[in-house]
Amino acid sequence: MADLPPQYNPQDVEQPRYEWWEAQRFFHAEPDPNRQSYTIVIPPPNVTGILHMGHALNNTIQDILIRWKRMQGLNALWIPGTDHAGIATQNVVERALAKEGKRRDDLGRDAFIQRVWQWKEQSGNTIIQQLRRLGASCDWTRTRFTMDQGLSDAVAEVFVRLYDKGLIYRGQYIINWCPRCQTALADEEAPRQEMQGKLYHIKYPLEGKPSAFLEVATTRPETMLGDTAIAVHPDDERYRALIGQQAILPLVNRRLPIIADEAVDREFGTGAVKVTPAHDPVDFQLGRKHQLEFINVMTDDAHMTNVPPAYDGLDRYACRSKLIVDLEQAGVLGAIDEHVHNVGHCYRCNTPIEPRLSPQWFVKMKPLAEPAIQAVKDGTITFWPDRWTKVYLNWMDNIQDWCISRQIWWGHRLPVYYCKTCARQAAVHGARGTGHGETSTTVHHTPSTVHKGIIVSKTRPTRCPTCGSTELVQDEDVLDTWFSSWLWPFSTLGWPQQTPELAYFYPTSTLVTAQEIIFFWVARMIMAGYFCMGQPPFRQVYIHGTVRDITGKKMSKSLGNIIDPLDIIKQYGTDALRYTLVTATAIGQDVFLSEERFAAGRNFANKLWNATRFVLAQPSPAAQGNDQLAQPSLSVADRWIVSRLQRTIGRVTESLDTFLFNDAASALYDFLWHDYCDWYVEVAKRAAPEQRATTQTVLVTVLEQALRLLHPLMPFVTEELWQHLRQQGHPVSIMTATWPTIDPRRTDPEAETLFEQFKAVITAVRTTRAELNLPVTSRPGLSVRTSDAGARAFFESHQALLESLAQVERVAISATGDRPKHAAVSIVDGIEVMIPLAGLIDPQKESHRLQQRVAELQQELGRVDSRLANEQFTGKAPPEVVGQARARRQQLVDTIKKFSDHLAVIRSM
Repeated sequence: MADLPPQYNPQDVEQPRYEWWEAQRFFHAEPDPNRQSYTIVIPPPNVTGILHMGHALNNTIQDILIRWKRMQGLNALWIPGTDHAGIATQNVVERALAKEGKRRDDLGRDAFIQRVWQWKEQSGNTIIQQLRRLGASCDWTRTRFTMDQGLSDAVAEVFVRLYDKGLIYRGQYIINWCPRCQTALADEEAPRQEMQGKLYHIKYPLEGKPSAFLEVATTRPETMLGDTAIAVHPDDERYRALIGQQAILPLVNRRLPIIADEAVDREFGTGAVKVTPAHDPVDFQLGRKHQLEFINVMTDDAHMTNVPPAYDGLDRYACRSKLIVDLEQAGVLGAIDEHVHNVGHCYRCNTPIEPRLSPQWFVKMKPLAEPAIQAVKDGTITFWPDRWTKVYLNWMDNIQDWCISRQIWWGHRLPVYYCKTCARQAAVHGARGTGHGETSTTVHHTPSTVHKGIIVSKTRPTRCPTCGSTELVQDEDVLDTWFSSWLWPFSTLGWPQQTPELAYFYPTSTLVTAQEIIFFWVARMIMAGYFCMGQPPFRQVYIHGTVRDITGKKMSKSLGNIIDPLDIIKQYGTDALRYTLVTATAIGQDVFLSEERFAAGRNFANKLWNATRFVLAQPSPAAQGNDQLAQPSLSVADRWIVSRLQRTIGRVTESLDTFLFNDAASALYDFLWHDYCDWYVEVAKRAAPEQRATTQTVLVTVLEQALRLLHPLMPFVTEELWQHLRQQGHPVSIMTATWPTIDPRRTDPEAETLFEQFKAVITAVRTTRAELNLPVTSRPGLSVRTSDAGARAFFESHQALLESLAQVERVAISATGDRPKHAAVSIVDGIEVMIPLAGLIDPQKESHRLQQRVAELQQELGRVDSRLANEQFTGKAPPEVVGQARARRQQLVDTIKKFSDHLAVIRSM
């Protein structure tokens, strides 16, 4: 292999190396009954997506796990794929059509869907190619798409199974409606946002009493046009006498019964509420309970309908404005109060949703939730961090039925067909879009695929099983995107077919995902796994944090604080991106990033590159490997680095086992940067001739083992360096090399103690030189005093090395004796480290500088003390922030004392 270039250029390495991995099929896995499987299914990114930092974090973590398990010898499979993202993808294509001056209706359904498929083929693979740039070692031969034929078959299969078991039904209910996307949304797809609004007080005249009014309060006065009652609490003394009477709807003059119901909140507004059964979930229940009329006063795009001509066709907000003017002119508008309330917004376009009565399809979730709840309670499935267990269980205990129908064209069309003949005969009209209105509230049925002209079938029927008619139409709606995604862990393995892959790789092992889709996806996958497979879909769920900017704000285009991972890859390299993402977060905590932080990852890669170039420049050892680390000729420094390697192996493995990715990265950084590069390489440069062969063996073997440990985190640079280091007989790639394991025979507490003392003495000398501005070229004397005979013997036998690394001369090592005159003193691990200062500094000048520095440190200490004395800070700031402040305080106290001691010595000169 060619020599290692002088500098590491990621652009020269990453693409060729990745293409080689793929060509060698290192990512591919096949069922093998002789090996244990380890499986991850990727959270399928939207086909519209481009790589952002959230994707980068999520997929880096998955790749770390899959590479690590592959090296541990498991048959590791990472299944990739994309989600068809119904609403998002349709919006993208509709925007493209708009630029051509067209709407989807101009094309018609079939032509529009064909247009979406064309877009998908042209642009839908972008995110997959970007994941390759991230180094994702997915088995790309198994890439799936939620609308490919196999997954579409799975969707139809589970729909029919659920319907046959009575777990899917169609009914008229209040749903979340997005006027922009013109579709129903599940509760989880309409997150609530706090908004500053108004509370409008409106006076409803009492029938037969022209001067008497019943005042109600509402945040949505436009919906009053659909009012069919006024409700009060039965125990509210203010209104008890009015129960059973009639009020008049202002501007419309419709008679409204005054009803009593315990659902009314007496403390809200006036205690009397308008009831609009077709536009409010609470009012819907009141309407059913009290058999009220349901009047839908809005169109699909939130314009007014079924209202007086003055308001017909107005946008909901324009209608609100006009109503307020008209109510005031009519003398029935009361106070208008400022009011903060929570309003659902579409998760795709952020439009405020409209609660709306609509015929939709639903899944009964309570029966499906029971085994999914039990699986988490009994530990079959575990959440990391554990705090998400409570969040999951709380949501599952209060789960609501899932609205699964969507009024768009792109997606899995419902496998539901209506017989027009049966519908006419039974006077039950067909579904939306067939030209018939919905009159029944809910379709309940016995477990069969046909009910009153409704046929649920995986394949299109040719005739009605009930009446034989061929006059059949398919439901116009498509299924919620998540209805295909909840099948992902087993549909990607071939279900409903009983494939070898499904038998071997399912249940999967670990799911890595973000907190915002615990309910959208994680919970539903668990329910689907038990319903379809009778087993959990995975054993562990790791919930990572949200990527934020350095100030804690969530990254968004509107804030202009987005850091593009592809830009980081171009500037710093993929490994720098991955390393920084992993080191920036503790388990499950949010990730705080600034562009400058990625330089640390680049610098780490460069450090390794330069260290490897040094190692390769030395004569090749006769042999390398763990067996070579047991040679009796090993020096204390050799034994120290080998022992430190064993501890690093243990810490990294344990950290990955418990999803402490930042701890694993920290352990590797400390070992490779500090122990290996800063210390052992420097010792190796000064090795005696008779020791050099052994030292070179240790250099190569330890580096090769450490690169294996680092590979899951930084795959590109480690592969490139390992290829230059590996000898004949080693695996062809580091990713197929064996994961290191601790060898207890190589742990050496004695060597670690001696060499750590040696390091501490040298570090103390270097620190003192820096603190006192000793000239770089100076070689001061050094006195080391310790009562530890073993340490004294080690220092004496390594005196030349001590002088070289500490840049001192005339080292005196003793057990007792007087301190040298005018010496700066440090005490480390009970060892006195003394440097005589006479002739090395200007006492007056240095005394003045140190006094200024002590004064600055005391000022900072005062500021830190003030902050820590503030209960607002210590009580409300994150614990880690308070801990950092306390650690800084102790550091300041120690530094002030040290500098004061230096001053005392200098003043005595």
